[in-house]
Amino acid sequence: MIIGRRKIELAALMFGVLVAGVAFAAEAGGPAEARFLDNPRQVTSGFVKAGEGYFSPDGTEIIYQAITREYPFYQIYRQALDGGHPRLVSTSRGRTTCSYFHPSGTKVIFASSHLDPNLEQTEKAAREKQAADKKSGRHRHYEWVFDPYMDIFEKDLATGRLRRLTDAPGYDAECAYSKDGQKIAFCSTRDGDPDLYIMDADGSHVRQLTNQPGYDGGPFISPDGRWVVYRTDRKKKDYLQIHVISIDGKTDVTLTNTNGVNWAPYWHPTKPYLIWAGADHSKPGRPNYDLWLMRYEIDGNQFIPGEVKRVTDHPAADVLPVFSPDGHKLMWTSTRTADGSSQLWIAGFHLPK
Repeated sequence: MIIGRRKIELAALMFGVLVAGVAFAAEAGGPAEARFLDNPRQVTSGFVKAGEGYFSPDGTEIIYQAITREYPFYQIYRQALDGGHPRLVSTSRGRTTCSYFHPSGTKVIFASSHLDPNLEQTEKAAREKQAADKKSGRHRHYEWVFDPYMDIFEKDLATGRLRRLTDAPGYDAECAYSKDGQKIAFCSTRDGDPDLYIMDADGSHVRQLTNQPGYDGGPFISPDGRWVVYRTDRKKKDYLQIHVISIDGKTDVTLTNTNGVNWAPYWHPTKPYLIWAGADHSKPGRPNYDLWLMRYEIDGNQFIPGEVKRVTDHPAADVLPVFSPDGHKLMWTSTRTADGSSQLWIAGFHLPK
């Protein structure tokens, strides 16, 4: 069982990242994102930080994780995009992450450690750490804990009923429904290190998809149900790369091969594009994270990576991008806020011509 930590640094420096052995940088003549994004706007506020948001099936709501000043761990919230206020979805205790709407819009899944038998001690240790950091002025880089008490839960939005979907020893999280709502892809340490798994939406028929040394996580099933995109550090510890694997686990394709960190990949809902966040860690210092878009082709059982374009080139960090159900909006987590905190942003999105 792994109870380790993975660190992903978010900084505010411009960079050019290497993808598939080729350098991609903003083209001359203006910001890269002006070609892709219209009217970026901040949609969360009042939190210490918020992020990893996803759209409801009809595109009118979002669900995301956020930290308040009163509690040390992320909790899950939902919010209407049209002037809505945050509404708590999770239990208000424990670590939570990776919330996602069912295609019906009637329920959501998320991962939570609220059943941790030592939760009070876990919370106390986190509060003491925060207090010590505040006193010393220390600012920690992004750090994610593979909590062994993290499990996946389903919540009915009408009744509030919470149903536990996983109960294997170890970390179960990073979950998302397939487009038809029949399957859930997720990450688990149940076999000793973080690998990808597929299960039915009710938690049954669990099937392991990857079994490689290192971390495999953040999976999303393609709109056609044939492929799973994910991030992995099997090439070099903590240096994440983007892969896709066929839903039967027989074909695995490397999409990025860089001396950096590429993570949070997400499928465009209607066109053959993938988006992710990436940074080049080959040079000294802390690089900035931006969003990158790849066109791909599928020929029979072959997944063929294509051209990569830079979507953002803001001096703040831009990570965790997701498309709206119609593909016309992009939502992501960014530190381009006035106070420098991580919050959710939304913009109109245009595919390259």
